[in-house]
Amino acid sequence: MNKSSVRKPTFIESLVPIFFLILLLSLNVVIFGDDGLSGSNQLVLIFATAVAVLMAQRLGYTVTELVEGMISSISTAMSAILILLMIGALAGTWLISGIVPAMIYYGLQILHPAIFLVAAAIICAIISVATGSSWTTIATVGVALIGIGKTFGMSEGVIAGAIISGAYFGDKMSPLSDTTNLAPAVSGTDLFTHIRYMMYTTVPSLLIALVIFLVMGIVNFNAEVDTASQIQGVLAAIDSTFNITPWVFVVPVFVVVLIVKKMPALPALLIGALLGGVAALIFQPEIVHQVGVDYIQGILSEGTTLEEALKEWSNASISYIAVMKAMYGDVTIVTDNAMVNELLSTSGMYGMLGTIWLIIVAMCFGGVMEVSGMLHTITESIIKRVHTVGGLVASTTTTCVFFNFTASDQYLAIVVPGKMFADTYKERGLAPENLSRTLEDSATVTSVLVPWNTCGAAQASALNVATGAYLPYAFFNIISPFMTMFFAYMNIKIRKRKEGEEEQVMTQA
Repeated sequence: MNKSSVRKPTFIESLVPIFFLILLLSLNVVIFGDDGLSGSNQLVLIFATAVAVLMAQRLGYTVTELVEGMISSISTAMSAILILLMIGALAGTWLISGIVPAMIYYGLQILHPAIFLVAAAIICAIISVATGSSWTTIATVGVALIGIGKTFGMSEGVIAGAIISGAYFGDKMSPLSDTTNLAPAVSGTDLFTHIRYMMYTTVPSLLIALVIFLVMGIVNFNAEVDTASQIQGVLAAIDSTFNITPWVFVVPVFVVVLIVKKMPALPALLIGALLGGVAALIFQPEIVHQVGVDYIQGILSEGTTLEEALKEWSNASISYIAVMKAMYGDVTIVTDNAMVNELLSTSGMYGMLGTIWLIIVAMCFGGVMEVSGMLHTITESIIKRVHTVGGLVASTTTTCVFFNFTASDQYLAIVVPGKMFADTYKERGLAPENLSRTLEDSATVTSVLVPWNTCGAAQASALNVATGAYLPYAFFNIISPFMTMFFAYMNIKIRKRKEGEEEQVMTQA
């Protein structure tokens, strides 16, 4: 690239692709509603990327350079894409093995509808702190909690909001979390100083969210007709279909132990999926046989009966087919209860392909905006207008949210603003933990609220709940950015940099 032929984008030029994206996405919401993620939103992101490419070419960038930027951006999301595929496989084997049905079965007997939302948030918070992974928590325990809540007659959006609130609290506060290690690394502080400093804003945010969930649970319980008969119907349907035993929980406990022992999420989830298949063969042989037979019936050649076809397949082959089908494709366990049938279905890896498509095109848009300097121009314009500590923190928060919308990845929403604002915080005499806390209070928690962000797309897919449905109820995620700005404007726990204080840069765990 001839550097002299490239010019810096103006603020207005930088906003053109953003406005185009927002305009078409708004149109999609009106026309397609929740079905926008089936393909129309992906096309909008492709069109917005094309507009960004045209703007970048006006600045002097070549198509080759911009494509390289897209590829580089996509590469940062490859880990998330692979994890999504593993989550799909795990969901399938944990269904046919009876793990998820057992979670629903025992959960219905333990949890009371009035406290369910609070309990769901707390359970997810504890597991997420232990594992350091909101994704794993939501894809395992979260899926079961959705089933329990729906049996109680609650809206799936409200249930998902409680699950996500708890999971992202744990993701923020766990020393095992990648974002909790990344934020202090780019800010120049150490991990445990960062965690201690986050507690001032994070704990109050969670407590407020829990109070809201408690009130909602009590009101919902008082307003609902007695659900005892409905719950008994679900319990009976699950009990008559699956061999319900606490022994199936050996698999999820083992996966949690692997993650706590700092095994990366990808191999841990693969092991969990494979162990789920083994558990299915041991505890649910009838379910496995039926899934295998259903597949064979679907591929029968004309004129061949099922009885004739089954003679050509051994029991081992049928079991192999069932486990593989659960990992990659559609599986539905049919009972005599319509609600249970809705809960006991999965699409395996195949069900994640729409989400992966969304992530890839979103990263293309973010890549062009990043390599062309348009994102930098927008955030630079914001920094110039900052004159107070409150304004600085608010600008950092806004920038992180902006990157979640445009770059579509929470890691970029932490790293890029972290690097951009680090010197400004230092010049204003602020300790680096102010920046690291702000990054987590805004970038980490709001990523799941954006439908085309890697986090928003992944969690909506894992829970089978549209981002727009759970967004109004993810109270912890909504409150956190406002809490960090409130502390800054009120000058509460805003630590000043000590004279001669050295920056301690942590490497990403």
